[in-house]
Amino acid sequence: MPSSSTNALLMASSVVLVAAAAQFFATDSKERGSTGATGITEEELITEELLVKIFDRLFIEMQMVLQQLSHQIQQLQSTGQIIPEAQLRKILTSEYERALMDRQVKIFEDHDVDADCIEEATWEFMKDEEKFPKAKRAIERFQKLYESVSGETVVGRRPGVTLETKDAHILTASETIEAATAYFGALSGAMKELAEKFKNEGKNLHEPAVQQELQMKFAGLANEAGDAALEAKGVTTKDFHASIERNATDPKVGRQLQMLQLQQQQEMVALLN
Repeated sequence: MPSSSTNALLMASSVVLVAAAAQFFATDSKERGSTGATGITEEELITEELLVKIFDRLFIEMQMVLQQLSHQIQQLQSTGQIIPEAQLRKILTSEYERALMDRQVKIFEDHDVDADCIEEATWEFMKDEEKFPKAKRAIERFQKLYESVSGETVVGRRPGVTLETKDAHILTASETIEAATAYFGALSGAMKELAEKFKNEGKNLHEPAVQQELQMKFAGLANEAGDAALEAKGVTTKDFHASIERNATDPKVGRQLQMLQLQQQQEMVALLN
């Protein structure tokens, strides 16, 4: 039976939950644009469009990392190896952060930026997040991906701001299964609608570039679809994730989560055929 951390990771990769801490990013050389973060000279302006491009690419590449990690963990567990919960979480977070550091170097080079300035621009945009909704959405989507791996609350983190750490409301096992069923169902529905839209537009879903585009657009819809399904059940996203972690060691919950994940993976594969 997969541990709760494994279930959380599988959810992150197969369902396209999202996140990762923004404190990694910044830049020396920048692209110019009409709209940018304040606190940066005009000659060194990082536009909202550029920041979104960088976070979108980081998100896509780290999604692939999560898929690889989840596959490796499944292989280990299939051999009967048991890794303690705390150790597994630590290993997953360490491998994720190592891969992130490797990939961001190349991505920053491709956009002619460096980490220090991306970090500065990130915080500047988030100071005025109502004015820069696209940047806020891209950053928080990436933060959520990191949360799903590390278990650390980072969405909403700002310089000098301490996040609330109040305990989430934990659902019962049956309530967790009910919420998970609604959540996965909403995600599958959103993916089916998007795939149909692509087909109606004449796009070939077998082409890697089209699949990547599909994944990106789905990632943008997934959170809203999933959150709406949970909200209809009177469940917050925070409570849902915490309940998955707490209840995943229950055999009944674990089996149901596996079944839902497998079913969704099969549905997504079928959409591409």
